[in-house]
Amino acid sequence: QVQLVESGGGLVQPGGSLRLSCTASGSIFSINTMGWYRQAPGKERELVAAITSGGSTNYADSVKGRFTISRDNAKRTVYLQMNSLKPEDTAVYYCNANIISRYSSASIYWGQGTQVTVSS
Repeated sequence: QVQLVESGGGLVQPGGSLRLSCTASGSIFSINTMGWYRQAPGKERELVAAITSGGSTNYADSVKGRFTISRDNAKRTVYLQMNSLKPEDTAVYYCNANIISRYSSASIYWGQGTQVTVSS
């Protein structure tokens, strides 16, 4: 089985920083695109940032210049460095990955989510 485990969420003041991590484990052959989504109360889940296996990235307009996505392929880990955080960044953040495993072709997997709260 494949699992994505996130860490790094928490409470931070406006203007502060947090770094989220997400590590994939299990019988994995390869990991394609990895990404971060978020869902605020009463809103739909939205893409925050994504990164391909080759390192190409894309970001939501609302986080460009403040957030940076990166990955360590050897560690099967994707990171989201969040700077200059705003109250509107408050949400549950979910890791997402397109993975080819021993038991299935390319499939989308999700982490359990980690809460990020930006408040003074």
